Amino acid sequence: MKQIKAIYPGSFDPLTNGHLDLIERGSKIFHELVVAILRNSEKEPLFDVAERREMLIAATRRWPNVKIDTFSGLLVDYVVDQKANAVLRGIRAISDYEYELQMALMNRKLNASVETIFMMPAEAYSYLSSRLVKEVFRLGGSVRQLVPPEVEERLYNKFRAATSAAGDGRL
Repeated sequence: MKQIKAIYPGSFDPLTNGHLDLIERGSKIFHELVVAILRNSEKEPLFDVAERREMLIAATRRWPNVKIDTFSGLLVDYVVDQKANAVLRGIRAISDYEYELQMALMNRKLNASVETIFMMPAEAYSYLSSRLVKEVFRLGGSVRQLVPPEVEERLYNKFRAATSAAGDGRL
C-alpha cells in the first residue's frame, strides 16, 4: 500500500473534541498526519499560535504518527513543502460542504497533485465548532463535553485574566 502523508489544516482556536475525532480517525488512515495551525494575521484569535500548538501537542501525544506544525500562505504550497499527498478536511453540514468544495477545487486548480479527503465527524460532534465553543463559554455554559480538559482549563484561565483586567479598568 502507498504511504500517504496528509495535512489537516485549521485555526484550532480552540481545539475541540470534533477536531480530535478527525485527528484520531485520520491517524488510522494516513501514514503521517500533520495538523497544521494556520497563522492568520488578519484574525484576532482567542489563543495565540504558541498556545494552540501546546494544546494540540498535549492532546495528540497518543498518536505517534501525528505531528503538529504551523503555516501561513497558500495551503497547496505548504502541502508541497511538506511532501504530503493529501489534505484532510471535516464536513459537518451542507454549508461546510459548499465552502470546502470551493476550497478543494481552487487547491486542485493551483496544484492538481494535491488531493482533498473529506471526513464527516462522529455524530456527537456534527454541530460542534470552535466559534460555538467560544460563544457558549463566554455566555457561561459548560464546554466540558466539547473540548479536551486542558483546553477547558485554558479557557477558564483566559476568562479569569480578562475579567481581572476588566475589573482593573484595563479591558
